[in-house]
Amino acid sequence: MAAEAVPAPRREAWERRTTVPLVVLGVVFIVAYTIYVLAPWIPRGPGSLLFFALLAAWVVFVVDVIVRISLTPRGGRWAFVRTHPIDVLSAIVPLFRAFRVLALLRNVPYLQRRSGAAVRANIIIYGSTYAIVFVYFIALATLQAERNAPGATITTFGDAIWWAIVTIATVGYGDMYPVTAEGRFYAVFLMVGGVAIVGTASATIISYIGEKVSEVHARHGNSGSAASDQEKGPIIEPPGRAIQDAIDEAGAVDDEHGG
Repeated sequence: MAAEAVPAPRREAWERRTTVPLVVLGVVFIVAYTIYVLAPWIPRGPGSLLFFALLAAWVVFVVDVIVRISLTPRGGRWAFVRTHPIDVLSAIVPLFRAFRVLALLRNVPYLQRRSGAAVRANIIIYGSTYAIVFVYFIALATLQAERNAPGATITTFGDAIWWAIVTIATVGYGDMYPVTAEGRFYAVFLMVGGVAIVGTASATIISYIGEKVSEVHARHGNSGSAASDQEKGPIIEPPGRAIQDAIDEAGAVDDEHGG
């Protein structure tokens, strides 16, 4: 825990200067990778613009991670690696380079507040955005791995999106499934991510319902202690009680006249 508290002003200064350029580069990577998978007729060999864009994004992300680790004091380098898994993995797995595009969300002033509503908004925005990017890139990567494989069932982008959505929702109809080792790796990754996303969504909904119930109880409790009997108005008895009282009164009158 002590290593995680080691200050790193040089690294923080580097991050402030490079956040926007890296986000722009991340958008370029997303567009380039989408074209690479969905438009196979476009030239993609060495020397092509598409190849250069993908290579440049990978090199820059690798350099960024290496520089940030080197600018972290020795006592906090392993802590940096442990606490920045997406940043580190973005230098290895293409999927995580897309997640770096979401870094600017941390700078939204409202999301930096710590009230219950702000924390919930933070979770909803991060969770929904990450889920969309996660499903989109898993679908792209799986399509790239599967569409030319013998016996493949995922051969179009529509197939890949459908398979990714039903898998992450833990439905899994079984009509489409990966047949390659790479595709199955992405499937496992998608299933693990699906459990995390569904769990986060469930926890957020439960938190919201619990907060609303607490507000209702607090409101009713305050009004009950502060309001007088006059402010509450006349007490209205249930219909069944009123009918029974009327019957009892009528019986008493009959007894008097009968006696």
